[in-house]
Amino acid sequence: MSAGALAAVTTTLLATPSPGGEGLAGLWEQVTTPQPAPERMTVLVVGAVVLAALAVPFVWHLLRHGLTIVHEAAHAAVAVLAGRRLSGIRVHSDTSGLTVSRGRPRGPGMIATVAAGYPGPAVLGVAAAWLLSRGYALGVLWLLLLVVVLVLLQIRNWYGLWAVLVSGVALVVVTLWAPAQLQTVVAAGLTWFFLLGAPRAVLEMQVQRRRVRRRGGRDESDAGLLAGLTHVPAIVWVGVFLVLCGALLAVGGAWLLAAWTVA
Repeated sequence: MSAGALAAVTTTLLATPSPGGEGLAGLWEQVTTPQPAPERMTVLVVGAVVLAALAVPFVWHLLRHGLTIVHEAAHAAVAVLAGRRLSGIRVHSDTSGLTVSRGRPRGPGMIATVAAGYPGPAVLGVAAAWLLSRGYALGVLWLLLLVVVLVLLQIRNWYGLWAVLVSGVALVVVTLWAPAQLQTVVAAGLTWFFLLGAPRAVLEMQVQRRRVRRRGGRDESDAGLLAGLTHVPAIVWVGVFLVLCGALLAVGGAWLLAAWTVA
């Protein structure tokens, strides 16, 4: 798909009017108006459902695409902040992804870019939990939609385009037409998904690394790339990712649960 077509799709998504709203003013009012909170038990059940889904291989493989989109978005965002030139993003059917940027092949900027991927979903989850703790469920959905749109503009393969568009359309439907209570539950579910899915992805990376090493292959995981850039063993980077994602899960989970103190 050409850049012009992608821009047209993006403009259509963002320009879709929201029910009851009057342009950007109406949209801003909706985003900044706290949503009705569900019972704490509802949030706990949603978290338990997400945790169970992550344990089912088929479901995890399907949901993993959403995590990959955010993973690659984190690579891309840090690459731009580090002064690198972003060349494109790819998302593959095996749930792997690739973000290509141009700049110095070594140094702090490259290290930060590579290191950003696995913590990225957890950071987004913490941001979403913070918004939810203040009642801004619709703000969470629009934040996620913004991430999807920005990734859409950089997608460079057809499967990735399909995966991002499906994610975007699902978010648009919930954001614009779902009842407020359902929006809150979906926002909570997506927040749990990013918080719980981030450490799950790190563990999956370590399993894949072990398989590659047994076959005598080259470790091209983020941890392996960081080992080559920093001379710090890859297993240390795996540990760093796990600790960081675990800490973010604790913080985000606390915010998410603290939000619903009243039934």
